Amino acid sequence: MALIKKCRGFEPKLGEDCWLAENATLVGDIEMGDQCSVWFNAVIRGDVNSIRIGNRVNVQDGAVLHCTYEKTKVVIGDNVSIGHNALIHGCSIESNVLIGMGAIVMDNCHVESNTIIAAGAVLLEGTRVESWSIYAGVPAKKVKTLSPELFKGEVARISKNYIKYSSWFK
Repeated sequence: MALIKKCRGFEPKLGEDCWLAENATLVGDIEMGDQCSVWFNAVIRGDVNSIRIGNRVNVQDGAVLHCTYEKTKVVIGDNVSIGHNALIHGCSIESNVLIGMGAIVMDNCHVESNTIIAAGAVLLEGTRVESWSIYAGVPAKKVKTLSPELFKGEVARISKNYIKYSSWFK
């Protein structure tokens, strides 16, 4: 069973049909939508500020979601995939986004809908990612426009697959 901890009077709230790995950790002021999954060794720490997660979001193995005390919150839309070992810190991520493995999204970043943040990319504090873009590199910059084919083949496919994968463990 996942570690779910109350902190400062807040307890994580989960939507319907969510799955949490046995060693996932959720702490404090977290609200998660329906059909979400939090995978092995992932940590979502709503101890210092709030974390709001939409529907059909997958937080993959080793990913960390956190905020800055009294300054930044995490807000995530629907159909978002957060890749293995990604770090999401005090930022906003709209719907239909793929955050690649090992990517870092820092405080006050805003990732618009229908985007890909490449594996290993680092979005510096305050970066705004425009819709239908792929950002890569350190620091991350726009490298190309996201085509509808790539969107369907990567962003939409991975989001749907993680709903299926989590069903294997329920």
